Amino acid sequence: MLPGSPSTPQHPGHKRIAFGIIGLLISITGALSNALVTANITNLQGVFGAYSNEIAWLPAVYVMGNISINLLLVKFRQQYGLRAFTEAFLVLYVLVSFFHLLVNDLSSAIIVRAAHGMVGAALSSLGIYYQVQAWPAKHRLKALTIGLGASQLAIPLARLFSTGLLQLDEWRGLYLFELGLAMICLGGVLVLKLPPGDRMKVFEKKDFITFLLMAPGMALFCAVLSLGRVEWWVSTPWLGVALALGLVLVIAAVVLEHNRSNPLINTRWLGTGAIFRFGIVMIMLRVTLAEQNTGAIGYLQQVGLLNDQMQSLALAILAGVASGIIVSALTINVKHLSWPIVVSLLLIMVASLMDSQSSPLTRANNMYFSQFLLGFSSTFFIAPAMLLNIGSVVSQPKNLVSLVVLFGMSQNLGGLAGSALLGTFQTLREKFHASVIGDQLSLLDPNVTERLAQYSNLFSSLLAGDATLRGAQGTAQLQAAATLQANVLAWNDTYLLTAGMAFVTLIWVLWRLSRLRYLNWQQAKRDAEAEQRAMQHTTTTIGTGK
Repeated sequence: MLPGSPSTPQHPGHKRIAFGIIGLLISITGALSNALVTANITNLQGVFGAYSNEIAWLPAVYVMGNISINLLLVKFRQQYGLRAFTEAFLVLYVLVSFFHLLVNDLSSAIIVRAAHGMVGAALSSLGIYYQVQAWPAKHRLKALTIGLGASQLAIPLARLFSTGLLQLDEWRGLYLFELGLAMICLGGVLVLKLPPGDRMKVFEKKDFITFLLMAPGMALFCAVLSLGRVEWWVSTPWLGVALALGLVLVIAAVVLEHNRSNPLINTRWLGTGAIFRFGIVMIMLRVTLAEQNTGAIGYLQQVGLLNDQMQSLALAILAGVASGIIVSALTINVKHLSWPIVVSLLLIMVASLMDSQSSPLTRANNMYFSQFLLGFSSTFFIAPAMLLNIGSVVSQPKNLVSLVVLFGMSQNLGGLAGSALLGTFQTLREKFHASVIGDQLSLLDPNVTERLAQYSNLFSSLLAGDATLRGAQGTAQLQAAATLQANVLAWNDTYLLTAGMAFVTLIWVLWRLSRLRYLNWQQAKRDAEAEQRAMQHTTTTIGTGK
């Protein structure tokens, strides 16, 4: 049992079921907070009367608060106990959800969203702890799989029913629903409390200095990644200033931690080859999985589809996420924790290649299977990946904070980096394809003149007496068709980029696994030869003695 985690006594069957239900509800509630905003960002932009670069701060500040508070949450549990952790953060979550209802402008909404990100970070670990209580000891890995994967259900769920909530009372309908869920979770944990765990004094004064350096540094990175493709990277000076300042703050925090005898973040452990490679693979997985929300959903939103028109696609993604959780729970094996990562990368590559065949006529029903595969991949790898380095944490519990920070950063920053990379790449490729298509639209081409005539004839009944205006409308329609085609080609290039990144990561992971297996085989061979020589020496010695 790691410090800060609950003990795991035997529970009767009905109590286990209650623990499982509450754990699932807490995990989904914590993730729904950001999912409801992400799935309805366009609607919220209209409600608040904000520009696209202003509304983009809502999901950005949530991640800022979420990624920063993880630095202190583990030690908070260890020093003040699970009861204080559970009840305090759930009460805060209810209060923040209530204050959402009082928000009247974008500035106050941004402040409340940042607070929501901080208190929401506590719910993910709390959901896992409740899920662990629901399973006997031999099935604890299944509990971890369900607890980690349940939060991935939030985004497809948000796309399924959030339109109805918006119709109730615009954005207040979203937050009223969230407040109701938070109050149900609070009631559940007050009725069914977690067993107590070990407590110890772990906080040091320098921990807060590290937090004051690392938290704003990571927040600046989140701001740059979230707003970069909206404000555009090279035309907005404050992005460069924020990136430079964030880099200075994070480096200062790393230097401080590197020279501490009892660091909050063990930089030497994080700098080892195995942990560094683990972090890179986690980031690459999250970057490639951004193809779902930034790629497929982004394309469908660009062609004019709303959430209520993508409900069947959300169901396909939800089925994929749930299937990934179930299959991972049934197949997880501590001896083969790397292979789910391999399978997930392979499925991401296949799904991206399928989506890369899109055309202007592609709609949600054409993407069911590919998005099912991506949903499956998003949960199939996550628990085995978390367990890959848990052994070094069990032997050295002080590394728990470092592992939580690494895992949280790889998921949060990886998701933001994936959206930034794919969104930027799509924009650049759209400009390229638009210029190529524009060069080919010559009035000397009979196909172009024929298409212009067809578009102009569409307005013949409305503009019968004005041939010039009909021609202008026909030209505008042709330009719109060319822009749509350029965007489709750009999205196809984006899907190919995702497939390429998944392929490169897959080859690297397979090479590392093959190399590790070869080194283990060589070591086993040397051990066997050494053992054989030792036996021969012993036999010779005994024979000589006789």
